[in-house]
Amino acid sequence: MKKLNQTALVAVTIAAGLMAGASATSASAAAGQCGRASWYALHSKTASGERMNPSAMTAAHRTLPFGTKLRVTNQGNGRSVVVRINDRGPFIRGRVLDLSKGAANQLGFIGSGHTAVCMARV
Repeated sequence: MKKLNQTALVAVTIAAGLMAGASATSASAAAGQCGRASWYALHSKTASGERMNPSAMTAAHRTLPFGTKLRVTNQGNGRSVVVRINDRGPFIRGRVLDLSKGAANQLGFIGSGHTAVCMARV
């Protein structure tokens, strides 16, 4: 019984932290967040319901509202691009953004698959 209560407490604590983090992160996530970004090029539907277009300037973010525009800058080479959030992700720990192949190409990191970026709302 004690083990079950501890498990339930941990689950509730994690859920509460995620909900609180989501609202705080949504408001300030793009205010100058830096981290790792990767790219993807699928032809399926995105979380927003639109079809993924690999050549479009779009991105996936965990919490920002769909339609949010971000200026993403590759820290390695200084290139930047404006993308629109239309999907959810990334689902790999340590990554803050999944970019379309077109955006990654403009930023110059297709070959490496991921890079260090900073993003800011436009």
